[in-house]
Amino acid sequence: MLNLERLRTLDALARHGSVSGAAEGMHVTTSAVSQQMAKLEREVGQQLLAKNGRGVRLTDAGRLLAEHATRILSQVELAQADLEAQRGQVVGELRLGAFPTAARGLFPAALSRLRERHPGLRVRTAEMEPAAAVRAVLRGDVDLSVVLDWYNKPLPVPDGLTRAAILDDPADVAVPVAHRHADRTEVDLEDFADDDWVAWGEAEFCDEWLLDTLRSKGVEPRIAHRAEEHATQLALVAAGLGVCVAPRLGRGPLPAGVRTVSVRQVVRRHVYAVWRADADRRPSIRAAVDALRTVGARIA
Repeated sequence: MLNLERLRTLDALARHGSVSGAAEGMHVTTSAVSQQMAKLEREVGQQLLAKNGRGVRLTDAGRLLAEHATRILSQVELAQADLEAQRGQVVGELRLGAFPTAARGLFPAALSRLRERHPGLRVRTAEMEPAAAVRAVLRGDVDLSVVLDWYNKPLPVPDGLTRAAILDDPADVAVPVAHRHADRTEVDLEDFADDDWVAWGEAEFCDEWLLDTLRSKGVEPRIAHRAEEHATQLALVAAGLGVCVAPRLGRGPLPAGVRTVSVRQVVRRHVYAVWRADADRRPSIRAAVDALRTVGARIA
């Protein structure tokens, strides 16, 4: 009889490509992964892992069993979803991911609403960038992720995932108070052709959007500084070191020395939730989407 938890470990190894990656994704130690795999090899009577330099790789038998494990675990998830739907109760554990400003702007109120309405539901959360969040849902590392794309740059969502809109998030341009455009009511992005920009991490989804959008307007952006967090970007703007795009979700009070100006051709981020289609009937998923939408409607 194949042990389900050991199949989960094999599936995680196949998806992450390493013992350390599987351990991180499963929130266990590397020794726990190794022990589970050793037990699984004894159960099936075949070698499933082989050394590959300093790491390991799946043998032919390991890949074959991993393919079956993926299908088995998907069926188990469907069974769990059907049982939850049959009971109609929002209980158990729900793992959520979100990009940082959504984690700050949506999660506190949404999770409080879930705890108040569904005390039998345990929620765990983690911050992650949109592309990584989609991968985490596909791998089963999280049950639902809040992700984003831009009005002119969609985020690819693979087959097998379901999505639901949460809100549209307008973005302004943040400038130092002494900036020549600080007192304007509206600007165009091309008005900042001669400015230094404070941008996101290189090659991130939002960074690529900024570069593509400015270049489409005939502007070759001068990226002077990069920062992951909007709070850090605004601090650099406050110091007079550049301008940045400042979405409103999770923005909070502006630091002294910063003004925001609306963009004439409105710049928006589309914020939505994604989850695996085979978990679509889980009441906890529906409850989380409802809570996120309720909070999003107050913000929009």
